[in-house]
Amino acid sequence: MRIRIVDAFTDRPFTGNPAAVLLLDGDAFPDDAWLMRVAAEVNLSETAFAHPLPEGGDADWALRWCTPTTEVDLCGHATLATAHVLRTTGAATGTIRFTTRGGLLTATADDDGSITLDFPTAPLTAVEVPDTVTAALGADVVSAHDTGPVVGDLLVELADEGAVRSLAPDLAAVARLNHRGIIVTARADDPSRGHDVVSRFFAPGSGIDEDPVTGSAHTALAPFWAPRIGRTDITGLQASARTGIVRTELRADRTLLTGNAVTVIDGELLATG
Repeated sequence: MRIRIVDAFTDRPFTGNPAAVLLLDGDAFPDDAWLMRVAAEVNLSETAFAHPLPEGGDADWALRWCTPTTEVDLCGHATLATAHVLRTTGAATGTIRFTTRGGLLTATADDDGSITLDFPTAPLTAVEVPDTVTAALGADVVSAHDTGPVVGDLLVELADEGAVRSLAPDLAAVARLNHRGIIVTARADDPSRGHDVVSRFFAPGSGIDEDPVTGSAHTALAPFWAPRIGRTDITGLQASARTGIVRTELRADRTLLTGNAVTVIDGELLATG
């Protein structure tokens, strides 16, 4: 079975967010326990498993995503990586439709080689900042928003880009919070450098201390920042050690996420059962 490692939301190897992609034969997923063993073995923030669906339906491929410890409802970078593999191998052309736990998602290749994902916009609800969050982050919080049941994270605004970049949270304390993960964000200090906002994402409770680039988080960042900046198109820099760029466009209840991807490893998975 072929297994590919793809760096997503970047056009350069060894940056962006790496995801493993496995295109499965047949019309069903293997046993759940096997999926989780593979994801734990790969030990990336996400491993994507996809199998083709019969022609004539609402979707072309079924897609699932697993962290090293759990299956998730929505993942942007591993969807981008899967679409990249399908397109570059010729397994799919045009707009690709995926059926997932997060609903029907599509991926469309753009003329410049990038791929645009169509994802549901996260519903934001302003919440009081719990003392546990402030203590876990070790930083002053400007505002906090719940991102709804599908994304399942807490979106936290910090004072400025420097506060986001220098953040060193207590990961054990973050893991004890009542959210899948914490998205921290601030407006960019200098938009002329090519990004409007910065963010970082921590989900130690899901086996991901810090995710390099998080597509699903940008379905919450887009509706948060669009009215504050005054545009529906926002470019986000995820300021992890690897960094990555996500271009977003807010379309009411849908958010478009655009980025590039590059395959860095193409190998064979020998333990297929």
